[in-house]
Amino acid sequence: MFKLAKKWWKYLTAKLTGKFNENADPKVQLEQAIAEAREQHKRLKDQATAVIAGQKQAEIRLNGKMSELEKLTANARQALMMAADAEKAGDADKVTKYTSAAESIAGQLIQIEKDVESLKSMVLESTEAADQAKAAVSQNSRLLQQKIAEKSKLVSQLEQAKMQEEMNSAMEQLNETVGDDVPTLHEVEEKIQARYAKAKASSELQETSVEASVLEIEQATANVEAQSRLSELRAELGLDGASAPQVEGGETPA
Repeated sequence: MFKLAKKWWKYLTAKLTGKFNENADPKVQLEQAIAEAREQHKRLKDQATAVIAGQKQAEIRLNGKMSELEKLTANARQALMMAADAEKAGDADKVTKYTSAAESIAGQLIQIEKDVESLKSMVLESTEAADQAKAAVSQNSRLLQQKIAEKSKLVSQLEQAKMQEEMNSAMEQLNETVGDDVPTLHEVEEKIQARYAKAKASSELQETSVEASVLEIEQATANVEAQSRLSELRAELGLDGASAPQVEGGETPA
């Protein structure tokens, strides 16, 4: 029963996640992804800062121990020299005192030397860790910049996709019928083209009729000119009255 409930829970989670991703605004999701990347980079920088700070503290402590070591070494030498001078002077008490002081300083030197060696190892390790942290921050910074550039590219593509979708939707609306009594754009286009073709044909017929009338007039004018020329020739030959064609009523044509 528990396994079945677990399977149903996973199924419902996947389904709800799929619905959410399907309906979510890609631009908002991009902003969320970049914000998460920035936050991750900030956390990485904070961790690197802590590592580098630890390395700096180790260096400061090492430098302090080195200074202390130098000072104790100088004091130990001075105590030995003073003990030697007291021995030359035959002052046994001072010899004992300075020798005891030198021994005490030597004990401190041994402990300080151990601390220095330990701090040297710590500084080396912390320096290596700091270098790795710096490299990680630098690499993550490059990745973040790449993500930001990719985000700008994706936002531009998203805007282009939205514009194309709006254009496609507008074109579909132009080609769709609004109702049963409303024609499509294609039907209106065919109707307009048919009327244009009919008007064009009528215009061409009218032009043909006018051209025929003009041609008839030109032919009549040519016939009149020809008859006039023949009349002139008959007159020159003296045939005007003898062979002139007769018309109804017995009159001679002018």
